[in-house]
Amino acid sequence: MDNKNLKKVFATLSTPLITDACMRLGVFMRVAPIGIKPLVPGWRMAGRVLPVRHSGSVDIFLEVMAKAAPGDILTIDNAARRHEGCIGDLTVLEAQAVDLGGIAVWGFHRDTSQLVQIGFPVFSYGAFPVGPKRAYPRGSDALTKARFGDFKVTADDVVFGDDDGVVFALLQDVEDIVNVARTIAETEQQQAENLKNGKTLSQQFKFDEYLKKRSKNPGYTFREHLKKIGAAIEV
Repeated sequence: MDNKNLKKVFATLSTPLITDACMRLGVFMRVAPIGIKPLVPGWRMAGRVLPVRHSGSVDIFLEVMAKAAPGDILTIDNAARRHEGCIGDLTVLEAQAVDLGGIAVWGFHRDTSQLVQIGFPVFSYGAFPVGPKRAYPRGSDALTKARFGDFKVTADDVVFGDDDGVVFALLQDVEDIVNVARTIAETEQQQAENLKNGKTLSQQFKFDEYLKKRSKNPGYTFREHLKKIGAAIEV
């Protein structure tokens, strides 16, 4: 699935649905550390990872963006440094100019008011006014791998971001993931409609029946019950 279609599909989904789909499929996923959020609530992004490891100078961003495909998500490893904002308005304007789909930073941004005006999706830990004061050693894989918390991502990954956080999955799994996420969304929407029409979750989930079965078989789980009645979400 290309970036254009992935963005279109994700417009009707969410990161919770993506993680639920990954759990149901049993496929590899990684969730960004707590605290990574969109600069503006409501900003969303979905696309292939464009990894880069920041080394204290903007030239590395220009270099990696030169090889980007439309809709790629610039995924920046700044080692969660709390003493610098590693991107600002000029980098974001460049990303917008080359038709990227967003920026995810394991670190901080600056130029907040300008970024809000630009309107290009940026996800980070937050703002810090001081830029990098020195250059850092640049590894041979600085344009091919980015660390994001306890894991690394490459161009073989896709990234999804919304108000709930940022999630990474393998590009090879993405079609299965979004298809299952759609199914889960439909199930949840139907359950919500039933609630609005007066049918409680206990009724929809046949909770009394579950309790009776569990009393006879303590090993009978609620997830097993939901799966049996066709109301499962996560598994």
